[in-house]
This record gives sequence, structure tokens and C-alpha cells, in this order.
Amino acid sequence: MSVFHRSPISLIELVMGSQLGRTSVGRYSVVQAETPRQGLVSLGVLLQEPDTDALRLRFRRDLESLAPSAIDEEDLDVLQALGDDLARKAQEMGAEKLFDYLESNLSGALRVTDREEVQVEDFGRTLDRLYLKNVQSNVLEFRTHLPRYSLKAAAGKFLENQEISEDGWVEAPEDLRLTADMFVGQIQGRSMEPRIPDGSLCVFRQGVTGSRQGRLVLVENLESTGDNRYAVKRYRSEKTESEPGEFDTPEPGAWRHARIRLESLNPEYPSWDLDPDEEKYRILAEFVRVLG
Repeated sequence: MSVFHRSPISLIELVMGSQLGRTSVGRYSVVQAETPRQGLVSLGVLLQEPDTDALRLRFRRDLESLAPSAIDEEDLDVLQALGDDLARKAQEMGAEKLFDYLESNLSGALRVTDREEVQVEDFGRTLDRLYLKNVQSNVLEFRTHLPRYSLKAAAGKFLENQEISEDGWVEAPEDLRLTADMFVGQIQGRSMEPRIPDGSLCVFRQGVTGSRQGRLVLVENLESTGDNRYAVKRYRSEKTESEPGEFDTPEPGAWRHARIRLESLNPEYPSWDLDPDEEKYRILAEFVRVLG
């Protein structure tokens, strides 16, 4: 069958799938500041896209929590504005000239590390990963950071009301509005590639409000154990209208699931057809985004 008869979503996934595994080379540096009380502090990461001479950057948002213990108040405003200032300069000069300028002129209190090469499939995700690796910011719960749970612990906390301690806190991107029902978990497996790479840290929102149709959901398979017990899939369902007297309803018009399908995005992996009355699976949370 011609690909032109596929649905728009299938076409998008086909294109994305064909790009899976393609990599390019980026270069990055860590911006650091020498503070009078805590020594050298990492402020953020600069990532250069050599093919386009574009700059991606991410800076920490907790500098107020460091002052005055690590940063003098008079320097705080300068450091808080540094990310926006570098972004503007990169737009004007290009990333390569900006790096040359920083490497030639910064020293002492403010500096950048030597550029290093990094293999990149997605520049946004690579930036997040480099930031989480190189910048240790203070935890501001549900303001800048989300709790991280094992998927088993998350199921116990959100579905069974167990008292569960988080496995640390992970800083979320600045453009993500955080709420108390969000958490971070690690997804193993390639069934949702390229959207969710194997081993990714992902943000989830507990529960799924409104229709689940077409959404990516975190599913627990009650008949499996270990890493195979939890998976992210795309939720699809077909509904049928009941007949009078069916399902203890005297009138027609009640709707029930005729078919539920949990779909993999990677065509190399199977999707699951569920019996709507089968209590084999339960929906734990809705997928929000990949962190890195």
C-alpha cells in the first residue's frame, strides 16, 4: 500500500523512524563562576550546533538560594541576567564567534571550560542531559525540581496510597510548569523510539484527566515482573453503545469499550490488544515529556 494513504500521524512516525540513529557532532562548554565562599560553581551549559552556528544554552535558576552564602548580592543580578545576555549575543554574532570571544576574554571570576565534542541525535535532549550531568543546582521542590521514583514505587504511591520516599529530585526545564502530581521515572526499552529513547528520564503526570484517546500513558502489567511490568504506550479505544438491559442498564445509550489497544511507536515492537473487562493492566500516569 502506498505511504500516501497512511494517516498523518503514521507519516510523521515513518519519517521520524527513518531518522532514528542519525547523529551529528555538537560542541559544548560549561559556564562557571568563582565565588568567594563556595569556590568554583557551575552556572550553565552552552551547546553549539556547528552546522547552523546556532547556540543552545541552559542556566540554573536557583542563584537566589546561593546568595549571600556563595554569591555577593551585587553580583547576583549580573549572573541572573547572564543567560539572556549570551543568548542575545549569539543571535547577533553566531555561536562560533561568541565562543571565541568568551574563550579569549573570560578568566578569573567568570570562565568557560574548554569546548568538548558530543554526539547528538537531538540537540534539546542533549542539552538537558549535559546540564543535568554538569550543573548541581539546589532543590526547590515543585518549583525547579520534580521527585524521581522507580516505576514500582510510583505505582505504590499513586495507585495504592503507600508511603514512598523519592529517589532524589531532578531539575525540570524552565518552560515546564510544575505541579504536585508530576514525577520523574526512567523508561527502559526501545518500543517508543524515536520519541522516547531507551533509558530516558521522563516526566509523568499522575492520573489521566479527560479522554485517554491518543495519549501516551504509563501502563502497569499486573502479570509481569521486573522492568517488563511497566511500559509507555499510546492509548487507543473503540466504544460501542449498549443494548437495553445490557450491563444492568434499562435504556440504550450507555457506552462501553469494545476494544482497547496500547500501541508501540517503534514498528519493530508489538502493540497490545486488551480485553476491556480484563483486569490485567492499569493506567498509572500520563507521559509529559523526555528530560534526557
